[in-house]
Amino acid sequence: MTKEKDKIHRTSIGGQAVIEGVMMRGPKLLATAVRKPDGEIIVDEKDVPKSRTSKIVKLPIIRGCVGFFDSMVMGVKALMFSASFFDLEEDDDGNETPKEPSRFEAWLERRLGNEKAISIVMYISLFFSLIIGIGMFMLLPAVIVGFARDFIAEFAGGFIENEVAISVILTLIEGIIRISIFLAYLILVSQMKDIKRVFAYHGAEHKAIACYENGDDLTVENVKKHSRFHPRCGTSFLLIVMVVSVLVFSFISWDNWYIRLGLRLALLPVVAGLSYEIIKFAGRHSNPFTRAISAPGISLQRITTREPEDDQIEVAVAALIAVMPESKEDDKW
Repeated sequence: MTKEKDKIHRTSIGGQAVIEGVMMRGPKLLATAVRKPDGEIIVDEKDVPKSRTSKIVKLPIIRGCVGFFDSMVMGVKALMFSASFFDLEEDDDGNETPKEPSRFEAWLERRLGNEKAISIVMYISLFFSLIIGIGMFMLLPAVIVGFARDFIAEFAGGFIENEVAISVILTLIEGIIRISIFLAYLILVSQMKDIKRVFAYHGAEHKAIACYENGDDLTVENVKKHSRFHPRCGTSFLLIVMVVSVLVFSFISWDNWYIRLGLRLALLPVVAGLSYEIIKFAGRHSNPFTRAISAPGISLQRITTREPEDDQIEVAVAALIAVMPESKEDDKW
C-alpha cells in the first residue's frame, strides 16, 4: 500500500478482542482469528448479517440501535467460537481433554442437536448479559438516587426553587454514580490475568486498524508503530452512551419512580442511536471539537487496552486481512 502524506483512510472496519484472538467486521465479511493452543492461527469467516446491509438500518439513529444489538450478537458468537479451543480440562494423566457438557447443555443437544443447542445457549447468555448490564449500569444508579431523592431535592431546594432544575441535578448525580460504577468495574476486571491478555488483543486490534488507515503494509513491525488508542472504540461508545443518557433522561420526571424506569428502558434504543451518531461523527473527522469528544473515551482505553506482543498482532492482522474489501472505497466510514 502507498501511504499518502497526511491522508488517513477512515475505515468502517471494526472489531473486538476475544479469547486469544480478534474478531473483525468488514463491509461484507466477519472474521474471527484465534491462535490455538498449538500455536496455529485459525480464521473463521462468515457473511455479515443481511440486517446490516438493508437501506432502512442505514438511516441515522436506527443504524445505531441495530448496530448495537448486532454487535452484541456477533461478539458473543465470536467469543463462543474462540472459547471452543480452550474449553479443556486435565485428566488424571495430565492430558488436556474437552470438558464434559453440563446436564442442561447435554439435554439441549439431545433435544435440538448441537448447532441449535449452541444458539440457544448463546442467546441465553446474551439475554442475561443485557439484564446484568442494564441492571448494574442503568437501573442501580437510578435506585440509589431514588432512595436519596427526597434528601437531595430538599438540600437543592434550599438554593434552587425550579423543579426542572432539581430534576436535572438528580439526573446528573445519577450519571456520576453510573460512570463511577462503570470505572470501578473496568478497573477491577482489568486486574484479572486472563482479561489482561484480552485487553492486549484489544490493543492489537486498534493498532492493526490504525496501520491500515494510515496506508502502511500490514506487517508486525508496521503495526507496532501505531497507537493502541482509537476514537471508534467500543469503550468510548459506552462512555458516550452514559453521557448521552444523562442528557436524555433529564427530561423524565422523578415524580413516579416506576414510570421513570419504564421510560428509561424504552428510551435506551434512542440513547444508543444518538451515541452511535456522535462516535461516527468523531471517527470521520479530526478537529479540536471531535478530539475533545474523543478524549475521555481514549483516556479510558488506557484501562481497556494493553500493548500487544508480536504473536497477538499477527492474529489481529490475520482477522483484518480476511475482511478487507478489494477497494478501499467499499469500507469508507
